[in-house]
Amino acid sequence: MVYTDLDNKGLEGSYRLDDPLESKFPRSTMKNATRSKQEAYTNQEKLIEKQRLIEFADALRSKLNYFDELENIATNFHSPNMNVGSGQFLPLLKRLDECIAYVESNPQYAESRVYLVKFQHLQSRALNMIRSHVISVLKSASSQVQVAIRSSGGSKTSVSEGVEASVIYVRFKAAAGELKSVFEEIESRSSRKEYTQVLSEYHRLYCEQRLSLVCQLEHQLFDHFFPSTSADVSSLAPLLDPLCNYLYDTLRPKFIHEANLDCLCELVDILKVEVLGEQLSRRGESLAGLRPTLLRILADVHERLTFRARTHIRDEIANYHPFDEDLDYPAKLERSAEGLSVTDDENSDIFETWYPPLEKTVSCLSKLYRCLEPAVFTGLAQEAVEVCSASIEKASKLIKDRSSQTDGQLFLIKHLLILREQIAPFDIEFSVTHKELDFSHLLEHLRRILRGQASLFEWSRPLARTLTPRVLESQMDAKKELEKSLKTTCEDFIMSVTKLIVDPMLSFVTKVTAVKVALSSSNQNQKVDQLLAKPLRNQAFATPDKVTELVQKVRNAIQQELPGPMMKMKLYLQNPSTRLILFKPIKTNIVEAHVQVQSLLKSEYSPEEMESIGMIPIPDLQAQLDSLL
Repeated sequence: MVYTDLDNKGLEGSYRLDDPLESKFPRSTMKNATRSKQEAYTNQEKLIEKQRLIEFADALRSKLNYFDELENIATNFHSPNMNVGSGQFLPLLKRLDECIAYVESNPQYAESRVYLVKFQHLQSRALNMIRSHVISVLKSASSQVQVAIRSSGGSKTSVSEGVEASVIYVRFKAAAGELKSVFEEIESRSSRKEYTQVLSEYHRLYCEQRLSLVCQLEHQLFDHFFPSTSADVSSLAPLLDPLCNYLYDTLRPKFIHEANLDCLCELVDILKVEVLGEQLSRRGESLAGLRPTLLRILADVHERLTFRARTHIRDEIANYHPFDEDLDYPAKLERSAEGLSVTDDENSDIFETWYPPLEKTVSCLSKLYRCLEPAVFTGLAQEAVEVCSASIEKASKLIKDRSSQTDGQLFLIKHLLILREQIAPFDIEFSVTHKELDFSHLLEHLRRILRGQASLFEWSRPLARTLTPRVLESQMDAKKELEKSLKTTCEDFIMSVTKLIVDPMLSFVTKVTAVKVALSSSNQNQKVDQLLAKPLRNQAFATPDKVTELVQKVRNAIQQELPGPMMKMKLYLQNPSTRLILFKPIKTNIVEAHVQVQSLLKSEYSPEEMESIGMIPIPDLQAQLDSLL
């Protein structure tokens, strides 16, 4: 180890003696030079890194500029001094579109979706400002033309050629100068969906304003040539008919394939009220030539609406296939009652507990009532009510199988009552007369011809009368059929509840009546059966114990069985007066059964036996029944 150190020192000393640079440049100088080079290299790296960071910051700033523009653009667009005619509006709109395009193409940036929504909101505001400006300019030009026309002599006097050219073209050309820059910007962006829609709307607005002016001036020009006959609409037919045919041919394919009832009803309303009613009456004779075409279009829409209504009635009402939840009664009503008690909202959806065909029927008829002619609507209404009643009855049978007979009956009563109530406001007759040809009487004559007893070629007046088919007429009143079905269902429900409660008493009274009738007939024939001759209380079915048993059974039924149907009545029928109408016959039947049994007991049994039987007094029975309602 020592040797190595000495050797190294010797080598180091020899190096110092042999190194020529040591003699020329001191060691400190070389260290300074090396340090300077290292510092220079480090500074160069720092400069490069700084430049790279500057470039990165610039690139980041260029991207963030799109997001930073939101506040600037929003401030300008919400400024009260900002309008479409100002020099800042179109550049701001262009910058806004650039920001939207950039944000849409970079959805990976944080909060890009939030910024996109805000940019689009500003774009909608800008487009609404443009729309208001366009409408204002076009209406102003149109009103100037109208004023010029009126000042030149009124609507019946023709306008001079110079004034005509000025008012109908020059005024609008002046307006074009005000709108041209805006329209050019919109057209340059027509590749974007929102601008395509806006441009189409501007085309429509322009055509609306021009249409009334052109029609009016054409009519005035025609009046200039033919002042005596210009009031006749058919005089302008050669000019208007080709244009109207183009209009008709363009519109017809659109509405003839429309399947939505709401759209067709809305179209009828627009044609009848807004176009034929308001527009033609306001613009007078200048648009009178369009009336035949518009009436033709309206007739076609009526025809299409009638066809779609019949299809709707057939598919959605008559052939409706219920889902399990449609037949989930009374659970559906119970859920609705619970929800109503929680929310206490009287304006909740009234259709929620309706059977879907009933809802579809009421909705369909309410839409068609104002749109179709009374005769057409009457036929559709009669058909709809008829098939709706049948559909409800079919569902009632399914509910009887799924739930109970009481639920099925109350379901039917509830929906038939609603249907009757909903069709009451329609001021129409629901009766329709069906005519059909009857050829049944020709069968015998054909048999005679086949047997050779008559000839087909021997023509005579009796033969002509024989071969003439008979016309059979049958009248169908859907409203009366509905009332009949409702009455039958109510009677069935009343009898089913009555039998549920007092069936033992009714059977007892029936047997007693049969015994008395048999005794009466036996006395007449002088033959009396020993069994029948015994007193009633000694009959096997009428012993005091048996009567006591049936009375107790009826009392238990009143206390245990009757509250069930009464609660379901409250669930299905919300109107207390309706429940009272159904309850009165049930109460009367129960009381009457007790009265008949008491009358038999008084005539056939001793007071002690009557007391042991324990019939409830009639006033107490009535009070007990009233407490259930």
